[in-house]
Amino acid sequence: MAMAITKRQHQVHDFIARFIGEHGYCPSYEEIGNGLGLSSLATVHKHVTNLEKKGLLKRQENRSRSIDVLPNRSKGKMPEPRGLELPLIGRIAAGRPVEALENPETISLSDFTRSKDVYVLEVSGESMKDDHILNGDYVLIEKTKTARDGEIVVALVDGADATLKRWFRQGDSVRLQPANSAMQPMIFPAAMVAVQGRVIGVLRKY
Repeated sequence: MAMAITKRQHQVHDFIARFIGEHGYCPSYEEIGNGLGLSSLATVHKHVTNLEKKGLLKRQENRSRSIDVLPNRSKGKMPEPRGLELPLIGRIAAGRPVEALENPETISLSDFTRSKDVYVLEVSGESMKDDHILNGDYVLIEKTKTARDGEIVVALVDGADATLKRWFRQGDSVRLQPANSAMQPMIFPAAMVAVQGRVIGVLRKY
């Protein structure tokens, strides 16, 4: 039989799922309380315990930050936080600029971002390694045509080649700065470079 859950339990479940998606680890009871305006840790503990009894969370005893969100196996239970399938449209150079080719794959990200103007690129190269963006990583790109100095952007060079670099405007020129001390910056006339988006997150598979 499906077990009903309260509105507050739904909020606790959503907060934990969202926190894990954003940080890669589960929140503490204090962080859950602060995030939901709950001053009593006993109340937080009660909600987590009830969610565990209903098969929506799992805890490991005697370990801090040990809450896992379990998949929902019954339509009668609380709906899972909505996943978001983003288009994986190609590979982006983190070395020399290369063409970003269309790729019909998608990547699903639950509670990572709710923006519809976000897509994913797979990184190729090592030019951003000092910013912890490595070959084979996936970067989440928010579509935008503008950037502030220092932001990591997808820059389209001469209308054809895309590259991932830090953006700096220098008068009539643009400097695309790698995060790799062994590589030189790339400088182009501003008219040759267009911002396609900015990095809002990095995903890595192990």
